[in-house]
Amino acid sequence: MLVYRNLTVTAYMYTHIRMKIQRPAVGKCHRCNRSTPLSLYKQDASYLLHTYHTLRAMDTLPMLFTTAVIVGGLYWFICILGSPERKGKRAIDLSGGSIDNDKVQDNYNKYWSFFKRPKEIEKTDNVPAFVDTFYNLVTDIYEWGWGQSFHFAPSLPGKSYLEATQIHEETAVDFLNVKAGDKILDVGCGVGGPMRAIASHSGANIVGITINEYQVERARMHNKKAGLDTLCEVVCGNFLEMPFDDNSFEGAYAMEATCHAPKLEDVYTEIYRVLKPGRLFVSYEWVTTEFYDANNKDHVKIVQEVERGNALPGLRHYSDISKIAKKVGFQVVKEKDFAKPPAGPWWTRLKMGRVAYWRNHVLVVILSFLGIAPKGTVDVHDMLCVTADYLTRGGEAKIFTPMHTILCRKPE
Repeated sequence: MLVYRNLTVTAYMYTHIRMKIQRPAVGKCHRCNRSTPLSLYKQDASYLLHTYHTLRAMDTLPMLFTTAVIVGGLYWFICILGSPERKGKRAIDLSGGSIDNDKVQDNYNKYWSFFKRPKEIEKTDNVPAFVDTFYNLVTDIYEWGWGQSFHFAPSLPGKSYLEATQIHEETAVDFLNVKAGDKILDVGCGVGGPMRAIASHSGANIVGITINEYQVERARMHNKKAGLDTLCEVVCGNFLEMPFDDNSFEGAYAMEATCHAPKLEDVYTEIYRVLKPGRLFVSYEWVTTEFYDANNKDHVKIVQEVERGNALPGLRHYSDISKIAKKVGFQVVKEKDFAKPPAGPWWTRLKMGRVAYWRNHVLVVILSFLGIAPKGTVDVHDMLCVTADYLTRGGEAKIFTPMHTILCRKPE
């Protein structure tokens, strides 16, 4: 407001002076001794000219101040604002993961084309590449805009989102009854947020597997920075064909990861194989609930958009999970949806973050325009914003949950 007022006064005085000056000649202002046009109104000239030069000098101050505010604001908006976890990604470092920057747009188009050919998604052989492409596109945005744990958590009274997330992760390993030194499998570990929380909480040795090479690099870097690289190991591989020996783990968990499997029995069979007899496996599953109606067009639309925005070959119904676990040989110890009361709505974080999504999207557009973020990043971020809205709608309609929990035991 001050800058606007000064500029307005300056403009008014310039106009007034110009009206006073006619047929200018050369003279000097007797106060500041500068050469300048003189008005025919001799009695006003000295005062007006002094005012003219004073205002010209004053002009530079608001201009410098305005420039400093703009530059400082851009620096804060681009370099400081953003990551909910200060050790996560910065906006100016957004990339396409293992994809070359000049190929991000093409890979986004390729990813989206899968949904134009639904039969392609159903083919087991195509899904790993489909999921790998997705995580190359979204991993940096997830880290920057969400954090290092790529999953939801129940809303807990008096707890921040970060605290609730950590409690949710620790709860998973507590189900497994592990002790320090036990070897535990993290199925679909992402960049290792849950892995580090669980290793710190339990003292167990965690081995994570992810299909995405870029996530392996990020997870190893985070593990080392956290001083947990001796407890946390990350392997690049397909959890449908894991490179581990039979009966080699004292426990296993999956944090909203097995939803990427085209057939749940395939990944459960692999987990069953590598788990030692008598040991436990816990999974947080993305499923449709008892309130989902396949004949309701709104319900179908919500589920389809959730699938498209999360690289899911198809959401399963909650009633299928225990059947599949039993089919591969597991004993079902417990089954519960952690999204139900007394837990608060898990989608609250999505709704509260709508302003942040808009702010982040503006920033992504700016960075893409400047050539800092790869071409295609805007489309990826827009896809995730739309998906967040459909996830919220699914939660509010009670037709979808990301934390249907099943605890299984491999028989002795």
